Amino acid sequence: MRQLLFFSNNKNKIIEIKKIFNNFNLELLSLNDLEISEEPVENGQTFEENAKIKSDYGFNKTSIPCFADDSGICIESLNWKPGVLSKRFLNNFKSNKDCFESIIKSTKKNNKQNAYFKTSISLTVKDNQNLIFNGKIDGKISEKATGRFGFGYDPIFIPRNYNKTLAELRTREKNKISHRSIAVTKLINFLTN
Repeated sequence: MRQLLFFSNNKNKIIEIKKIFNNFNLELLSLNDLEISEEPVENGQTFEENAKIKSDYGFNKTSIPCFADDSGICIESLNWKPGVLSKRFLNNFKSNKDCFESIIKSTKKNNKQNAYFKTSISLTVKDNQNLIFNGKIDGKISEKATGRFGFGYDPIFIPRNYNKTLAELRTREKNKISHRSIAVTKLINFLTN
């Protein structure tokens, strides 16, 4: 397997994943490289189900071994939501800033700061044959949004044993600890062994 398709149109995710893959002798393709813009409906109830929907779709469309991830944040003060609806939850607000303020307010009101990020990666190499790799990082919601790196909820998430948000960590540092890099490393270990 020399070519591998990463099923994503998210520029930030693609950059992050390509940096993790840099040391391996695999050609990583993205949807942009193949000029694919349509995506399947992600109607799974779990991160694993959504990742599988996307990796199956990519493989069926291109016949290239394909992996996809689904990630999100789970916040204790929101009853461990938004989870698989993380992107939609963020997009329901006028701005990221409004969303972050709402989450921080809820965290303070309920006195519950815990949160975690989870990634599930599905690899499809044959029809309806999937391997799943999970990554998780525990932490807490910060008291204010800070940092200019990262994307999504990174500005309000402080990983356990850190005093900075993910958005304050440069990509290299984030890639050492992030939920996505944990799952991707499991995927790479599988591909290279």
